[in-house]
Amino acid sequence: MSTEGPVTLIAVAKAAGVSKTTASDALRNSGRVSERTRQHVIAVANRLGYTPNPSARSLRMATTGAIGLHLPEVLTRSEYYMSFVFGVVDQAARMNCDVTLLTSHHPPSRATHRVDGVVLGDPLETDAVVRGLLDSSVPVVTCERFTGDAEPAGVVLSDHGAQLERLLGHLADAGAQHIALLASSTVTDWGRTLQRTYLDWCERNGRHARLREMAFGSPTTVMQDHVRALLNAEPEVDALVCAPDGAAAAVLPVLRAAGRTIGEDLLLASCVDSTALRYTDPPITAIDLRPREAGAACARLLFDILAGEAPRGTSRAQPIGLTVRRSTVRG
Repeated sequence: MSTEGPVTLIAVAKAAGVSKTTASDALRNSGRVSERTRQHVIAVANRLGYTPNPSARSLRMATTGAIGLHLPEVLTRSEYYMSFVFGVVDQAARMNCDVTLLTSHHPPSRATHRVDGVVLGDPLETDAVVRGLLDSSVPVVTCERFTGDAEPAGVVLSDHGAQLERLLGHLADAGAQHIALLASSTVTDWGRTLQRTYLDWCERNGRHARLREMAFGSPTTVMQDHVRALLNAEPEVDALVCAPDGAAAAVLPVLRAAGRTIGEDLLLASCVDSTALRYTDPPITAIDLRPREAGAACARLLFDILAGEAPRGTSRAQPIGLTVRRSTVRG
């Protein structure tokens, strides 16, 4: 059969009239596949000239042909997390592997029987599902560290502290004297790192710390209430850094109602970049976390652990950067 490129597992499954998972199990002689179905799939694969991906074939611990993905459910509308999901799915597709979304309705003891490993995006210390997955028998890779007492099989880390230091230095260079942080709580490694970095920077530079902490995943109204209270209590604030995804855009109406002009008497920045921040007036300075690349890096590390090409306990660095826009450039 003539094709324009290598025959994929999906093509074999379609031609054989079975699911991708069944085709994978049949070709690897694993799973609950009848001998008749197995021989049929093998015959179709031979006829099409299918050659298994050598990387996928080397997944020594793989049995299901799928990996799991669990995210904080309070942030399902977050652009960051949706981009992270696409990164995981992209990498899994390259390995001819499916992705199963694991929610709070999937008890870890049952969910892990259907996947070879799990990716956790920003694991919350208070999430019972996260704890159950980390205590399960399958390898788990996390994006950022887990702040509890369990250890994942692998971690993908970004230096959020260094980028926040850059951002704070940029604001100070732009003339800001009274910099406030609208912070997420410390139930994630990311939230804890940002708070610690901000407080340390204020102490080293002789600045009064103005930190307002919110629960992880707080709605827009809560963000706005915090900023309104901050401006009422400390009207001298001349720069605001918003940690949560979406917060900088959400508080713009509050800042304008208070008579503030962004980029002039108040500098505004975000710890999470998004499409919306590029198109506000003025565009808002933000830390680019490159979520799609982070998701792909987590999946890649999980596959390497499954293949025995990376030992358990491996940590890998994922670069991030600061994008300066007009919201923090006076004049």
